[in-house]
Amino acid sequence: MLLSKLIKNLEDVKIIGKCDVDIKNVVIDSRIAGSDSLYVCLLGGNQDGHEFVRQAVNYGSVAIVAQRRIENCSVTQIIVKDTRQALSIIAAEFYGNAHKKMKIIGVVGTNGKTTTAHLIGSILNYVGVKCGVIGTLGGYYGENVIEKSLTTPDPLYLHKIFAEMLASGFDTVVMEVSAHAIYYEKVYGIKFLAGVFTNFSRDHLDFFGDMENYKQAKLKFFENNSCKYIISNADDELGEYLSRNFDGVITYGIENPADVFAMDLKFEKGQSNFILNLFDCVFEVKLNLLGKFNVYNALAAATTTALIGVKPKKTVSALICAKGANGRVEKIYDGDFSVCVDYAHTPDGLQNVLEALKPSIDGKLICVFGCGGNRDAGKRFDMGKISAQIADFTIITSDNPRFEEPMEIIMQIEKGVLSVNKKYVIVQERVEAIEYAVNLAKKGDLILIAGKGGEDYQDVLGIKRPYNDKDTVIDILRRK
Repeated sequence: MLLSKLIKNLEDVKIIGKCDVDIKNVVIDSRIAGSDSLYVCLLGGNQDGHEFVRQAVNYGSVAIVAQRRIENCSVTQIIVKDTRQALSIIAAEFYGNAHKKMKIIGVVGTNGKTTTAHLIGSILNYVGVKCGVIGTLGGYYGENVIEKSLTTPDPLYLHKIFAEMLASGFDTVVMEVSAHAIYYEKVYGIKFLAGVFTNFSRDHLDFFGDMENYKQAKLKFFENNSCKYIISNADDELGEYLSRNFDGVITYGIENPADVFAMDLKFEKGQSNFILNLFDCVFEVKLNLLGKFNVYNALAAATTTALIGVKPKKTVSALICAKGANGRVEKIYDGDFSVCVDYAHTPDGLQNVLEALKPSIDGKLICVFGCGGNRDAGKRFDMGKISAQIADFTIITSDNPRFEEPMEIIMQIEKGVLSVNKKYVIVQERVEAIEYAVNLAKKGDLILIAGKGGEDYQDVLGIKRPYNDKDTVIDILRRK
């Protein structure tokens, strides 16, 4: 593809050199640049892509996109104000602007993105809409599996996925949109049919610094992406802000007045029953997902699919048939005692799942969890306190320590547990911690293993070692 075509939609461009060069590949990593490639210089947290232009050129790049002129550069330079925005536009063009021919639904929020996106995809596929799903767990379209990368893939990979979906007949996609992705302009230039807001609570303060910056990242999605529909949680403070400050917002909720709402909630073992008012159509719903937070996820999904054309009755039929996403309050053993895994890695997320599970068991609730290293350290105390307040016994262990000392993280969690003075134990090695829980459990007890969900690795000193909570539990039970 000619460089001139790739950059035709960029604004405020300064061109140094010729644009009639043929581009065979677009890269952001100078190490994988090859013959006839276009290298885009990105400013990162630790590195500046402009410093690797010489390497990219030596490896075959015939043009670069940069935010400043590179001296003594022998190839064409495209100078722009923001290379991340430019990358999103170039990536879309390189893959034929597939996104412009698709109906795209974005799910934004601290917790619930994966389950909400999964439910929306399940409903749409149930009624015959060929819908793909992209998110934390990777994704799928039909029988095709999208490998895990980031919650929201980088633009080059994202637009490649769009193109592959469209070529396979999938013209609808629901995708999780993370705060990092919004900050780094990964979805810049994409027009969303619907933007779904789940909730807002503490997370990622290691990156955003404070809650205000984190909030502004969430709001930026709705400000910049001109969603045809905005679906917002009326019971969340930021969701209520959206409904007051953006035009045409459709709300869902349980506590506050909303366009779509649930009432008469009743929770049984493994199931949430409620009355659903879906745009004045009333249904009795028996959801195969436990907890009030999952009722919110179901409300968000039902509201979205009804707005884009699915008949309410079919929406409810699909909800009743839907199963949970991999690693989200997933029961992997149900014998004398039960074992669940969940991705809860924030204070709000851990509290939600513990409160959902507590009333559904006859015995004790045992919580096994840790916190990730090199991330928001402030939530460790809070999560320890929450576990101690709700669970009957807490086992503090390691999660993804990354470059931190695991015991330092554990001791910060321990302070939160001690503030409640509940029963707990520290077992640093995660496999040993889970085995301790299995040996401790008695008839009627439930073990919650939180923090990793369906993750298939443990990040230690920058190395992602193969590891999975579910596989660990199954192995331990088999040996017992």
